[in-house]
Amino acid sequence: MPELPEVEVTRLSFADRISGAQIMGVQMGKPLRWPLGCDVSHLEGHTVHQVRRRGKYLLLDTSGGLLLIHLGMSGSLSFGADLSPAGKHDHFEMQTTAGHLRLHDPRRFGAVVYAPAEDHPTARKLLGRLGVEPLTDDFLPEGFHHALQKKQSAIKQVLLGGEIVVGVGNIYASEALFLAGIRPTVRAARLSKPRAVRLHAAIRTVLSQALAKGGSTLKDFSNAQGESGYFQLDAMVYDRAGLPCRVCAAPIKTIRQGQRSTFFCVNCQKP
Repeated sequence: MPELPEVEVTRLSFADRISGAQIMGVQMGKPLRWPLGCDVSHLEGHTVHQVRRRGKYLLLDTSGGLLLIHLGMSGSLSFGADLSPAGKHDHFEMQTTAGHLRLHDPRRFGAVVYAPAEDHPTARKLLGRLGVEPLTDDFLPEGFHHALQKKQSAIKQVLLGGEIVVGVGNIYASEALFLAGIRPTVRAARLSKPRAVRLHAAIRTVLSQALAKGGSTLKDFSNAQGESGYFQLDAMVYDRAGLPCRVCAAPIKTIRQGQRSTFFCVNCQKP
């Protein structure tokens, strides 16, 4: 599933090129996770002002409202003037004066949703409960620790929930917890302030490293220019079950938490 680094890498790969472009037309394929919310003709003629990101959502600000794009489990965006003909897994395509923006999503868990403005109920429903952006100055160690004290669930599940800090998905939660030396099954409320501060720093470090490496390409992720990410090649624990820990050589363990695989080292990560 594309996580914060992959979504941000995607944004950076086309945001400048589409800014200022006029929307000429929109085609929808098979239904996505949520309906568009307007007739496609309503989008025509509007100008794309900028592309932002909130958590795992891409926000296209236009002269006629807001488009919220989510890549779901397997989605990816392409943008260019000479894309190949649309295939059976291409379910959204927007023609602009700068090129075509296309959503490719084999599993159709992604979505493109229109809202008149960011404060409209449609947008608030999707964005309203998202936590702090982890790579901004608003993500503070003290506030992070204070919020964790109110959570009785396992720390990995709290990170995935996105209500305290947004965008730390399965890959990067496992990696950040390893870097911080924290077992993923520890209740969030049990973390002392020093451990929470270490985790805060680890989240920022791991996400920054992932951005620098273009995100992670586990199956078919690529940015809007067709480029893959390489963070997964340096992963310390994620998807390394049974392999020796890169620090202590103990076999990496895997468990299921909330129907997601969790990877950790029993020696390096303390309960």
